[in-house]
Amino acid sequence: MNSPGEFGKVAVLLGGKSAEREISVMSGSGVLKALRSKGVDAHAFDPAERDLFDLKREGFARCFIALHGRGGEDGTLQGALEVLGVPYTGSGVLGSAIGMDKWRSKMIWLAGGLPTPRYRILSPGDDWQEVARDLGLPLIVKPVNEGSTLGLTKVTAVPQMRAAYELAANRYHDLALAEQCIEGPEYTASILQDAALPLIRIEAPQGNYDYQNKYFTDHTKYICPCGLDASKEEALNALALKAFKLTGCAGWGRIDLMLDAAGNPWLLEVNTSPGMTGHSLVPMAARAVGISYEDLCVKILEGSHVG
Repeated sequence: MNSPGEFGKVAVLLGGKSAEREISVMSGSGVLKALRSKGVDAHAFDPAERDLFDLKREGFARCFIALHGRGGEDGTLQGALEVLGVPYTGSGVLGSAIGMDKWRSKMIWLAGGLPTPRYRILSPGDDWQEVARDLGLPLIVKPVNEGSTLGLTKVTAVPQMRAAYELAANRYHDLALAEQCIEGPEYTASILQDAALPLIRIEAPQGNYDYQNKYFTDHTKYICPCGLDASKEEALNALALKAFKLTGCAGWGRIDLMLDAAGNPWLLEVNTSPGMTGHSLVPMAARAVGISYEDLCVKILEGSHVG
């Protein structure tokens, strides 16, 4: 592990302009406190309020990206930091861009022979009855380029389709997709320094792992060890790592997946800048192998890079 002084002056990028700004501030504040507790010269930096060129003007040696969603997790920020020559944490431009795009992630996984729920890209003129026939009910409607389950609706009847589409596509200014709903337990595979941490099983109230139940309630259960036998967990982690690398991701992140009634795995999405709040999953998985939140932040920072 690097000594704190070797990192130089560190910017913790937090806030931003995305719909996930509130969570990013929570994540970044936790990271900032953790890095400072380890003696790192860390400072908060909100790109919504500061010019990115200030990173060079003020002598920042590297960045810890604690931004979520558009403008921080989608490759645009990563590209700017590449131009500035400032090392940053997490995936590069390509992996970040693909990881943020659920549609392209799915296409790549399918091309690589990996399992992901069947889907359709939606448009306002679609025949909702036909979409429901194709994918079956219930089905999931969600924005292509948002995280934290923002804009996601579980549709159980055809009359709900238009409102679900309008929420995903209009409120979040995005393409929307409908996908087959997998009924079964949900897991998340955390990845650190290109190795998988123990799986976490997620049990949300009424099976609804939405924005509120992710960040602002204590009713969601996180089970680690996840309860699967060792060989099954190892296979799921291997699948998650393959999915992570196939989308061009690197360093650290998270893959969300589910098992159906027959025990078959289904990849849902990749997260290249996961939450680092008190309810977040990567810190939880790290604790299961004896890595404290503070040491986790340092390990992630150690992976900072350009190109």
